[in-house]
Amino acid sequence: MMSETNPVQFGTDGWRGVIADDFTFENVRMAASAIANYVLAHPEVGSGVCIGWDTRFGSLRFARTVAEVLAGAGIAVQLADRVTPTPALSYAVRERRAAGGVMITSSHNPAQWNGVKYKAWYGGSGRPAIMTEISELLGKPLPKAAAAKIEEVDFVPEYVAAISAFADLDLIAKSGLKFAVDSMYGAGGGILADIFTKIGVDFVEIRGEANPLFPGIHPEPIEPHIRLLGETVVSAKCHAGLCTDGDADRIGATDENGVFVDPHKIFSVLLEWILERKGWEGDVTRAFNTTGMIDRICERYGRKLYEHGIGFKYVCDLMLEKKILMGGEESGGIGIQRHLPERDGLLNALLVANVMAEEKLTLGQLVARLQQKYGEHHYARIDLHIADDLKNATIAKAKAGVKEFAGMAVKHVDTMDGIKFFVDDPAARGVENAARAWLLLRASGTEPLLRIYSEAGSPESVNRLLEAGREFALHSLD
Repeated sequence: MMSETNPVQFGTDGWRGVIADDFTFENVRMAASAIANYVLAHPEVGSGVCIGWDTRFGSLRFARTVAEVLAGAGIAVQLADRVTPTPALSYAVRERRAAGGVMITSSHNPAQWNGVKYKAWYGGSGRPAIMTEISELLGKPLPKAAAAKIEEVDFVPEYVAAISAFADLDLIAKSGLKFAVDSMYGAGGGILADIFTKIGVDFVEIRGEANPLFPGIHPEPIEPHIRLLGETVVSAKCHAGLCTDGDADRIGATDENGVFVDPHKIFSVLLEWILERKGWEGDVTRAFNTTGMIDRICERYGRKLYEHGIGFKYVCDLMLEKKILMGGEESGGIGIQRHLPERDGLLNALLVANVMAEEKLTLGQLVARLQQKYGEHHYARIDLHIADDLKNATIAKAKAGVKEFAGMAVKHVDTMDGIKFFVDDPAARGVENAARAWLLLRASGTEPLLRIYSEAGSPESVNRLLEAGREFALHSLD
């Protein structure tokens, strides 16, 4: 919980801040103390805490600081002895029956950020009730206790074994496919490369080394940051490019022509393959800002679809309560329940290769087949960094009612999470399986940031809607 005197604010995954500004050792100790008090109050969920860290500036030192606080409170700690992907930390928490896990990372954020993610005993993000309780413990003193042991552990091998068993590596090895692999200087560095080397798959790795500056990019697998991967795919004559974000829980990709394949298409490719080839049971979830193609796939295969707010916390909640096959969000966070109630960019990268090998198609061909079956669905997003007064005025103006965007009449409005305008796209009239065109405005609750999302049946319509959304926002105070 954040106040004027408390810079630490826990969300669903944890807390993040700017290094040396509010992300300081003092504040990390405060966050660690709250986590320690929570763990001590819930001995029934497991024993000890696993701690992982990524490639960001100071992550190892911050992780050791958390370990010292927890151990000082009498909680046994297993501390990663190397850079560790977030899903590997989550896997360790569940398999080792720990009470919880702490991951030092700021995921896909720019280099100046770092964060403290909390993972619960089940191997996924802390549910809202857990994070609320941890927030309420901020600033509370720790009880005196004999110091517990801090053991350094390598969490990666058991995780790699798990995702290697989940995918059909033999099939990938026999496929003759070649991949470009991009870890964006993050925690996934070397992992896919090592797996492909072991099974004899041809690949080229870029940005696999750790670099806390993330030179020239934000470690988020979307355009423009993924552009080098596309160029590498073309120059090295690969069949696809596979990319993970800063802590390797999100996925991005490019096709054989170097064209960005957005997470919506990856989600759709994997979902249809699982339903068609695996026939696994369970329903499906998708976030409010995620493609309508998922709806059409679920309808074809007779699976119930849950639409929910933006954030993987909703996917995790549903996976803990119901039989959910798969769930995902717009940002590349995709989870499969039988693996973990957690995003896993590395597993999903292996599964994309698995699909390509089994279907004997390139990634571009898989996307084209989807578009042919379910209709053209195109998507893009703008992150508009604007002052809070303009951001708030935009939302107020949108709530007051809008009749059209880019000459497209508004037919329906949904306010589940942000304000989503479904519009009548003239270009889609008379087109079989035309995507429902929409524009979504969503304001950040913590930053001077307005996100504008759009999906339609053509890139031209998406671009027109996004530009109309931008103009709407920038002139909201006129």
